Amino acid sequence: MLSSLLGQKSALCAGAAPGAKPDVHDLSYYGKCCLGGILACGLTHTAVCPIDIVKCRLQSIKDPIEKKKSGIGSMAKQLIAQKGYSWMSLGYLPTFIGYSLQGMGKFGFYELFKDVYGGMIGPEKAYEYRTLLYASASASAEFIADTMLCPLEAVKVKIQTADPLGSYPSNFFVAWNTLKQAEGFNGFYKGINALWGRQIPYTIMKFVAFEKIVEFIFTKILKKERSEVSRSVNLSMTFVAGYLAGILCAVVSHPADTMFTKLTKLDDKGSTFSANLKKIYGEIGFMGLWSGLIPRIIMVGTLTGLQWWIYDSFKTAMGLQPTGSNLKKH
Repeated sequence: MLSSLLGQKSALCAGAAPGAKPDVHDLSYYGKCCLGGILACGLTHTAVCPIDIVKCRLQSIKDPIEKKKSGIGSMAKQLIAQKGYSWMSLGYLPTFIGYSLQGMGKFGFYELFKDVYGGMIGPEKAYEYRTLLYASASASAEFIADTMLCPLEAVKVKIQTADPLGSYPSNFFVAWNTLKQAEGFNGFYKGINALWGRQIPYTIMKFVAFEKIVEFIFTKILKKERSEVSRSVNLSMTFVAGYLAGILCAVVSHPADTMFTKLTKLDDKGSTFSANLKKIYGEIGFMGLWSGLIPRIIMVGTLTGLQWWIYDSFKTAMGLQPTGSNLKKH
């Protein structure tokens, strides 16, 4: 049944990149996409860990007066004054493990769901409704990816937002056990709804915007297919499209990102998700939802551009087509 839905190729036909054979969408293909996703997300999120720490700590400020005074530079100076430069590596291990798992699910399952859903409606409708196809495939993939990420993200936020800094165990395994003993299984997943609220819109924007920007670049600006340009040009356009998509992602998903940080820090036990949301919103208000937006735009724009570049670099190195190769009507 699954093989009949997938077929030998994607329901969206694409021109091959220079020197690459047409992709056969079998288990080997999806495995390579999963591995590419691990490299893309695990490496990039770990590399920008210091920016993430600054962003999370800006989001966790409760005092409205202090919040207005704080910015990227002032927060970084505070952290350096407290801990020197050792704070820059806080939470790097749960970040690497968590986002490697998320990248595997995000990219690998996106390719799978895109083929499954495209196979269900047929190639002509898959092309006609490709934007909806990208959105539904990316949303489905992210739903799965977040269930793998959430426990690691919860530990990461606990480590990075502890007040005073360093008061929560910085060792990943000790921090994991501390959270487990204090809050049980719920402690790892109490932010899952906020995480879905943050990541699913983010990922829809990330994949839909990327695919559409790549299509626009090659059909309207370069007026060439991907197969007609060099690998370096292909990967350069991949990075440009990824960076632009990342800026949109940051804005769309930031309020939910703030809520996730606040929910993870909350120590209230037994309260419902909606009650906690009302409590947090009552404390920070609408403007508080946007705290840390600038560092997140910098972080997410850079992250997304690099992730797509790493992902497509790996795919092309494996002899596969870069993502968003020119689509053709059947």
